[in-house]
Amino acid sequence: MRCPWAGDQPHMIRYHDREWGKPVHDDRRLFEMLLLEGAQAGLSWDTILKRRENYKKAFAEFDPARVAKFTANNKHQLLHDPGIIRNRLKVDAAVINAQAFLAVQKEFGTFDRYVWQFVGGKPQLLISSLNSA
Repeated sequence: MRCPWAGDQPHMIRYHDREWGKPVHDDRRLFEMLLLEGAQAGLSWDTILKRRENYKKAFAEFDPARVAKFTANNKHQLLHDPGIIRNRLKVDAAVINAQAFLAVQKEFGTFDRYVWQFVGGKPQLLISSLNSA
């Protein structure tokens, strides 16, 4: 069964069927989601998923160690990259978040260990009010 929000766009269907609601424990994938979710703020997820491969190229294959070292010149180039959302605050946030991501890894061993501790290491089933009515 597919959620209505997946629509009929191949990239949305692929995301729904392969990723949405599935636990992630790989730090690089978690960083990818952090970066993409930051880019999505105020926009649709569809808008970001259409540009996902461009983000992967622009942000060093979602390598937080490399993104954390982005210079003013790197950021300037990103702001002229038509394949991503060219918003200065979002680009700056991606670099700052990469630095924070590395700090969390240093303290907890992995980012995965840090985020999953909040739910006892297990996915949580949330029942929406729409489903319970």
